[in-house]
Parts: sequence; structure tokens; C-alpha cells
Amino acid sequence: MSAALGYALAFARVKGIGPARLRALRQRFGELRLAWGASEYDLLAAGLDSRSAAAVTAARASIDPDAELEALHRSGASALAVDDPAYPALLREIPDPPPLLFVRGALTEADRWAIGIVGTRNVSAYGREVAEGLSRDLVANRLTIASGLARGVDGVAHSAALKAGGRTVAVLGSGVDVIYPPEHRRLAEQIAENGAVISEYPLGTQPDAVNFPPRNRIISGLSLGVVVVEADDKSGALITTTYAAEQGREVFAVPGNIFSRTSRGTNRLIQTGAKLVTSAADILDELNLERVAQQVEAQLALPIDDTERLVLDVLGPEPLAIDDVVRRTNLPTASVAGALAMLELKGLARPAENAAYIRVN
Repeated sequence: MSAALGYALAFARVKGIGPARLRALRQRFGELRLAWGASEYDLLAAGLDSRSAAAVTAARASIDPDAELEALHRSGASALAVDDPAYPALLREIPDPPPLLFVRGALTEADRWAIGIVGTRNVSAYGREVAEGLSRDLVANRLTIASGLARGVDGVAHSAALKAGGRTVAVLGSGVDVIYPPEHRRLAEQIAENGAVISEYPLGTQPDAVNFPPRNRIISGLSLGVVVVEADDKSGALITTTYAAEQGREVFAVPGNIFSRTSRGTNRLIQTGAKLVTSAADILDELNLERVAQQVEAQLALPIDDTERLVLDVLGPEPLAIDDVVRRTNLPTASVAGALAMLELKGLARPAENAAYIRVN
């Protein structure tokens, strides 16, 4: 992990420094290291208001970028800066991408094809059956399910994706080491083993009501489209659809009983232009995703030669520099570089900072 990441982690601890202000600091100073050490006058000149500038200068007394790096390493989580090649490409395109994504598990190339499934916490038997069926059928077509790990529809969608042997990504409104609701801790562990648990909030951040609406923009930002299974008129799931529309993502809704409170929001979405969904095929057709399964299968079916196998065997969850791969395999640098390129193409390895690579499970 690089020193530059340490400064990003430090800024993530400063209240009032969100995506927009961090972008302003990058533009002004070039490196966050310089912004971290800047005077209050220079921070004001960069566009920060007086309260935010004072917060940064005060934070330097209690926040150590090196200590933040060490804490992240000890936690077993990782962090992706917005300019990291492994940062989700779709998410990077939204108006306010998280400057940092904290990750338990691993985001892979397969997650480029993600569908968000969200809905009420008070899911009915009908909604549960629909969420399970959609998740199962979408992952059968090699799509990733993105949701928020909440009670109700979210938890059903994650669980169904895992049960069907697919990938799923959970986006939290807390730190990735603080699972909410607590009864989903085991589910979060399973997701980290077969996908990723992610958050823009630093380690140790407790769940807070103000964290969840911004969290929803990440669910939609990761996804090609968002499906609402059940939601009443004031459901948080509708916030996700608002973000989805702003981000140019497709919005889908499952019709429900007109007398059911938890169908009021979904039925109104359909009235105002959301695509009506009765099966996964409706989503695949609308997004022209019928061939995703074949594309991913073809990618995974590419053979691994002996050189690639040697290189893959020395890679692990921690970044390994190319020079270290060369030393451990006793292969020529050119052969290692070629093998890493092929492993990345096949979704088995991904680049990290400073000419290093990580194995993708």
C-alpha cells in the first residue's frame, strides 16, 4: 500500500471533506500529501470554507496517514482510490464518485455487469419470492447483484445470489468492519468470500441515518440498472432510483398489489416511466445483456499455460510487485509481463498501485 493512499485515508477521517472538496484539493495541490500539510490560508484558497479548512488543520494533530495505512492492513480490508485502475469503471463515471472505496473481499472484472436489486425492509412473501427469483436468474446469466445488505429485499437478493453460486456486492452505510444490521454479519462474511462488501466510510464508522442516502448512489453507480421489488411511497429504495436516473442508469420496477402499502412506490414508478419487470428476461432484453453469460464464460474458458500458472501461483491478496514475481518464479521479465497481461484479461489477476498485481479469487 502506497504512502499516497495513507493521505487519502487520513482525509477520509476529516468531517466535511467529501468528494467535491477532495477534488478541489487535488486540483489545487496535485498530491494529497501536499494538501495535508497545507496552511489554512492555502486550504481556503483551494476552495474550502473556513470550517472545513479548520477541520483539516485540526485533524493533523490526531490523524497519522501512516497509522491509517497500518490499521487498514491489520483489518484485512483494502481501499481503492478513484484513480486506481481497479476502481469500478462505471462508478468512476458518476458525478460524485467516492474518493475511496473500502473493500472486504474483491471487486472483479465480472462486476462490470451488475444489476442493483433494492426494496422495502418489510418484504412480503410475494416480494421475497420475486427477489429470490430475479437474483437467481440474473446470476445464472453471469450478472452480479448489487444491494445494500439491509433487512428485507436487500438481504434476500444477496442470499439468493450466493445460493445460486453467483457474485454479489453489498454497499454499506457504515465501515466495512461494522456490519449493520448485526444479524447480517454471517451474510456479510459469505459475501466477502464470493464478492465484495464495500463502503466509502472509514473503518469503524457506525451506521447513521445520514449515511444511507449517499450509500444508495453507490449501489446505482455500480449497476447497469436498478430493480425495485417492493417499496412504499417513502422507501429509501426510491432514493436509489433517483440517483439511478441522474446517473443515466435504467430503472425497473416489479408491479404489486394495488392495495398493498409496499407496492405503492413500485406501482408509481411504473406510472412515471420505470420499466415493468415480470422476469429476469425483461431486464436482460432491455439492457441487451443476453450475451453476457457467453462473454464471461468464454473469458473464463481461456486456457492457462504453464507460465501463467507459475505466475498465478505466486500471486495472493496482497499486491506483489512485478520484480518480486520475476524473482519468485525465475522467469524473464518479459514473460512475467505477458503472463500478467493474460491473467488480467482472463479475470484472474488485477493491477494494483506501483506496478504490482493481486490475485482475483
